[in-house]
Amino acid sequence: MKKKIMCVLGTRPEAVKMSPVVKALKSLDSCETIVVTTAQHREMLDQMLAWFEIQPDIDLNLMQHGQSLTDLTARVLKAMDKLFLQEKPDLILVQGDTITVMAASLAAFYHKIAVGHVEAGLRTHDMYNPFPEEMSRRQTAKLATLHFAPTQLAISNLANEGIVENVYLTGNTVIDALIDTASRLQKINMDESIFGKTDFRNYKVILVTAHRRENWDAMGDIAIALKQIVEKFNDVQILFPVHKNPLIRQAIEKILSSHERIIWVEPLDYVPFVYAMQNSYLILTDSGGIQEEAPSFSKPCLVLRTNTERPEAVQAGTAKLIGVKTKDIVSEVSKLITNNEIYVNMSSKANPFGDGTAGQKIAQIVQTYLSR
Repeated sequence: MKKKIMCVLGTRPEAVKMSPVVKALKSLDSCETIVVTTAQHREMLDQMLAWFEIQPDIDLNLMQHGQSLTDLTARVLKAMDKLFLQEKPDLILVQGDTITVMAASLAAFYHKIAVGHVEAGLRTHDMYNPFPEEMSRRQTAKLATLHFAPTQLAISNLANEGIVENVYLTGNTVIDALIDTASRLQKINMDESIFGKTDFRNYKVILVTAHRRENWDAMGDIAIALKQIVEKFNDVQILFPVHKNPLIRQAIEKILSSHERIIWVEPLDYVPFVYAMQNSYLILTDSGGIQEEAPSFSKPCLVLRTNTERPEAVQAGTAKLIGVKTKDIVSEVSKLITNNEIYVNMSSKANPFGDGTAGQKIAQIVQTYLSR
């Protein structure tokens, strides 16, 4: 009898990073793989599933406009409770650090269902930064049976919390997805009109993302820094796909709307975003995943945060923490624009997060575990 594996996804990053695992699991004759979406992020999740050709078997469709973290946690917990009673999986797989991950893992624990945690062991050691992600991953680690760690540091983090059994070094699945996407992009004629007036060929394009909850109050300072950068350098454009959150948009609209070399566009789908990364000069971000992806394209990554759950990037020299103060942002960007030695040093480092085989490794470990 085939073992039943349930892969639970809620957001775009989860779809990206879980897709190599889902594909690898579906190739196994010994397992039945069910894909469940909570739709914590509705539209962006659907786009990613379509690109990676993954058809959800069950869509819980839990997204509600303006829902609080408490509401979302309760709704995921109740929905997964009902689903586990119906489907009775032998194992669930979750990825990362979202509310979907934590709540689905807790529901699985209540049903005594084993949990496999993809991208386990990331830590900032500050429970409120990033919020609520840091606590989501800590709680998931306590509930999980299988821990798929992307790096040796992640394994050490788990060991420091007393988690040493069933911990596996796999690399990060985001590199698998990125390599797959980059190879497919070579066969696609990208419509650059989605990037507005961005001119990748004649300008040094700085790709910017900023959306984290802990940075909401700093959006004005970030926007001022971006304006000062384009005023300082005539050969620079800024491409800023702005998050749909109205709090973010209100904070930056007045500051950024008046400069022709600051191109403000709607949030980009994953595929055009990968294209933008490939063709940018450097990346300015508060995203965790981009810190993992940028080194694959030899792009320096300046991180708009004071700490990171991916310190391997900082240690490897592919990323640098610069905070959110206007003067610091302008200073660090200026160094990369004016000093070629600093730029080459950051852009030539090897990616510390994997070689593109993580999905296959995880599927093999899961198969072995379920055959015991």
